[in-house]
Amino acid sequence: MTAALTRADVASAASQKRRRRVPGWLAVVPLLAFTAVAFGLPAVAMLNGAFTVKDPTSGASSYTASNLSDSLQGPYLTALVGSVKLSALSAVIAAVLGLPLAQAVVSSRSRALREAVLTASGVLANFGGVPLAFAFVATLGNAGVLTVHLHLADHGWDLYSFWGLVLVYLYFLIPLMVLTITPALDGLRVQWREAARNNGATGVQYWRFVALPVLAPSLLGGFVLLFGSAFAAYATAAAMVGSAVPLVTLQIADALSGNVLVGQENVALALSLDMVLVAGLVMAVYLPLQRRSARWLDA
Repeated sequence: MTAALTRADVASAASQKRRRRVPGWLAVVPLLAFTAVAFGLPAVAMLNGAFTVKDPTSGASSYTASNLSDSLQGPYLTALVGSVKLSALSAVIAAVLGLPLAQAVVSSRSRALREAVLTASGVLANFGGVPLAFAFVATLGNAGVLTVHLHLADHGWDLYSFWGLVLVYLYFLIPLMVLTITPALDGLRVQWREAARNNGATGVQYWRFVALPVLAPSLLGGFVLLFGSAFAAYATAAAMVGSAVPLVTLQIADALSGNVLVGQENVALALSLDMVLVAGLVMAVYLPLQRRSARWLDA
């Protein structure tokens, strides 16, 4: 019996040794393969097309930066700047309005209210595209219900404008901000507020000198997320304003479909590269501050 137990122990030890020999990185191979196919190949194709120009006569391809330079001139530059302005302004307004709403939800003693608001925010944050455009056109368009009953047209209201698009974007950006900033608000320690109160600080001083500095990276992270969502939005703007408001996503669609000029597909890829660079610059500011915020909130 002792010999049998010894053989069993030896077999178990050998089996454990074989399991230890299997590299741990093999477990992430499927994820890496999916990432390479879903993100790597499109990125390589975009880079290749953005720097490729075809000769209309011979059909030969050559590498040049002319597509990138064209994407930063004329109507393309106007559309890129317009998208940055629209996204930044919408993100700032949504962040300013979403923070107090999220704080009201966090400080509420009603669990049902918290769950209802967060559930509604999750639904509204994903409500966009053509249905959202139709809902606003039917409500605040030229012949919309509120436009007619409140005589908004007499006061200069125009849904199919820059500010009309900002209002539509806020419909899904504010709920997204609530979802983003709520975990950070939950991370604020009650002891910090009590310590500030014991030292004679008012509520305004607590938020100015304690809460907001700690939340600043999370707020910036929320702004980055809101900016990216608005910057990449296409269907809502295309269905509602068309070409009335110059946006880079609409310019990319026109260049790909040849609505304006034939053979501008590679310029569209250059515009896509411009969008990636803008998003990369914003993320470069966000990531260091996010690590700093994590140290405070995890302490």
